[in-house]
Amino acid sequence: MNFTAILQWVPLLALFGKIQGQALRFTTQEEQEVGIKIGSLSTYYSPPYQLLGEKYIRVDESTGDLYTTERLDREALCPSQIDNDCDISYNALVTPNLELVQLVVTVKDINDNAPYFVNSEIHLSIPEDALIGSGFPLDDQAQDEDAGHNAMIRYHLEASDGFFGIKQNGDQLELTVEKELDRETLENHFLILVAVDGGSRSATANLTVTLTDVNDNCPEFDSSSPYNATVPGIGTKGSPVAQLKATDKDLGRNAQITFSFSPQISDRAKTLFHIDGHTGLISLAVDVQVDTSEEHTLKVVANSPLCTSAQTQVTVYIRPLAHLEPTIRIKFARKHENRAIVLPENEPSDVLAILELEESTAGSSSLSLAADSLAFSLKRTQEGKYLLSTSKPLDYETCSKYNVTVVISDAQGKRLREGEVIKVEIEDVNDNAPVFEQEHYETKITENNKPWEFLLKVTATDADSQEFGTVRYELLDSGPFRINEESGVILVSESLDREQKDTYKLTVWARDGGVPPQEGFAVVTVIVLDQNDNPPVFPTPHFSFFVSESIPQLAKVGDVPVSDADKGDNGRVVDVRILNENVPFAIDVAQGTLRSTGEVDREKQGRYELMVVAVDGGTPPLSTTVKMTVFVEDVNDNKPQVILPSSNLSCLTVPPTTRAGSIVTKIYAIDEDSGINSDITYQIVPRQPSLHSPFQIDPRSGNISLVQSLRGEDYGMHHLFIVVRDGGEPDPLQTTVWVNLLVNETLENCLVKDVPQTPTPQTPAPRLYADLRCESNARPMFLCALGLLLLSVCVLLTAVMVFVKHRCERSKVNKESMWETKDLHELNQLNHME
Repeated sequence: MNFTAILQWVPLLALFGKIQGQALRFTTQEEQEVGIKIGSLSTYYSPPYQLLGEKYIRVDESTGDLYTTERLDREALCPSQIDNDCDISYNALVTPNLELVQLVVTVKDINDNAPYFVNSEIHLSIPEDALIGSGFPLDDQAQDEDAGHNAMIRYHLEASDGFFGIKQNGDQLELTVEKELDRETLENHFLILVAVDGGSRSATANLTVTLTDVNDNCPEFDSSSPYNATVPGIGTKGSPVAQLKATDKDLGRNAQITFSFSPQISDRAKTLFHIDGHTGLISLAVDVQVDTSEEHTLKVVANSPLCTSAQTQVTVYIRPLAHLEPTIRIKFARKHENRAIVLPENEPSDVLAILELEESTAGSSSLSLAADSLAFSLKRTQEGKYLLSTSKPLDYETCSKYNVTVVISDAQGKRLREGEVIKVEIEDVNDNAPVFEQEHYETKITENNKPWEFLLKVTATDADSQEFGTVRYELLDSGPFRINEESGVILVSESLDREQKDTYKLTVWARDGGVPPQEGFAVVTVIVLDQNDNPPVFPTPHFSFFVSESIPQLAKVGDVPVSDADKGDNGRVVDVRILNENVPFAIDVAQGTLRSTGEVDREKQGRYELMVVAVDGGTPPLSTTVKMTVFVEDVNDNKPQVILPSSNLSCLTVPPTTRAGSIVTKIYAIDEDSGINSDITYQIVPRQPSLHSPFQIDPRSGNISLVQSLRGEDYGMHHLFIVVRDGGEPDPLQTTVWVNLLVNETLENCLVKDVPQTPTPQTPAPRLYADLRCESNARPMFLCALGLLLLSVCVLLTAVMVFVKHRCERSKVNKESMWETKDLHELNQLNHME
């Protein structure tokens, strides 16, 4: 019946109640090899069996066994059933009555998928004033395509330096604040978010936490702001008087500063002076022309939102024209901004500005630099002008800002006043390479670690500023290690095996943001610590040894080497012993050998099956068991034992009519040794050398037979002395037995009362295949051979004579033929006699 016809029967079978109501359930795991058996219909129904649609599984029609036809992937079969079992339904026809049954195959999940983050870079912003214990949701969570326990994900942080933690409540994931934060100290925190599923597979994502600014800092006046200023008695509106500076460490609106005069200043000062609320520049508010000196104290306030204001005080002196002191006019020779010279660092000595002294009495004053301006020099020209230069290349990292104080002195060299402060700002260039905190790092990690485990964090700093001081990290020949290029956190990407490699040397490069970049490097030595993950190892799972049963006590049987790939106590084999009890062997742990500790007897036990265990010194200890077979080799330590006859007094009657060659009786002996040591031979030793015996013995079988027909002289008792030897080397062992044979016509009971006297002559070694009948008839055979020899000589002489006559009497053919015929007739008779 083909498949189409079977499908046509399905509605009819359902109509007549042939479809079974309860489905049969079978279970298999995903990702198994093709052809795996998942169950059998024969447990429930009799054959034949037919599966309606053999996608993924098939059925053996005769046995009912169900097999997979392809590798099953639960996630591909049931993509929507993430947390539930994956069920595949089938229909099958069973039994001769074609009963239709339902099958449900449940594909169980295994942990074949590691969790993963959709976004490997996660960014989170939190305010810097977040309270300890507060939490911030993380929406970028890891996903796992497995089901059930395998898909349950746990999270933890690495490289958080104690500032943050992870709180997991069901499907909710929060980043919690564990320590007080400060944006002005550290704005960005680079963390590693690790997700581990129920089967210990893991994934990581880089979590960058950026602290947003809050207004937790107030403005402060710079120390470089002037405290005194001098204004000539004649001045125009807008002329600068003093430049004030204040800073706020916050960002954006929180760092906005406004300057104003305090209401406590005099009305005259309010009329004469103006301050720019944004820049802090104090200038003349009106044209000024005075004939007398004036002194005004200006209290300046710097304000920022929601902050306490900062205050400073500037004393302004207005000098009448008649008492004007010398003034300095500056002409800048280099780039300048806001009356500040901007100079790249490491520049050779060069002129920065040209200073010209303006005074009422020509030549009465001179210019010089204050003692704290050693990095600069001031040289007067023939025209009476002064050249301000650098005295050496300036380093931004040593000092980024200079206030060059120019002093005005009179003709006698008396210091009149500080005439001008010239600001010099140094521009940074990429002249510094990143420098690691240590040139060599050393860290340790235990083998069999989890993948992506935190190893250590390296830190390099660059004395340059802005992008020149930004450091990024890179590993050379990283192997199983990875580094976060921004944070310097090094992770182990896979599980390490100390037995494969116990030390890694990593080179970490640090590059700044310059073009071209400056580089620095450090060496990281990773030492892999041992775990007791290797049991002791024997070179073979089954040892075989051969020993002689005469082996002395404590003699060496064989070498039993054992090793352990671990290190230290984990790799030290502390015990090797035999598990069997009451065996004549022991393990010499110090020498690594098997030794005999007692007697062995092959006849009692021919081999020993030993189980040997080796234990290492780890915690917990690991052990390995091997099989050891010791074969006991035989030595010739047992004489042959005669079983038949059972006694030297045994007797047997032999009828005189016994035919020659008949077997009269048999000697049966055994030897408990083995091999050649148990190879038994038999020999009859005559009581007297000249004594003739009608009996002989087969050296191998021990059969005693009659050599010749018995004669009258053979009647009576025959005592046969039998020597039974084994084949031991070099000295065989032997035993003896008497065989008593009575030649008599009547079969009366044979009786021997005393054991015959043992023959005194030495017993020759047995000749295994000698014919004893030839020894007893040696003389007749000799005479027979001699007669045959003489007859052959006569025949030869006759043939020679016939040949000679044939040559001499060639003409007498007829007569010669008659003689030749007669001679040939005689030869035939002789040959016949022969």
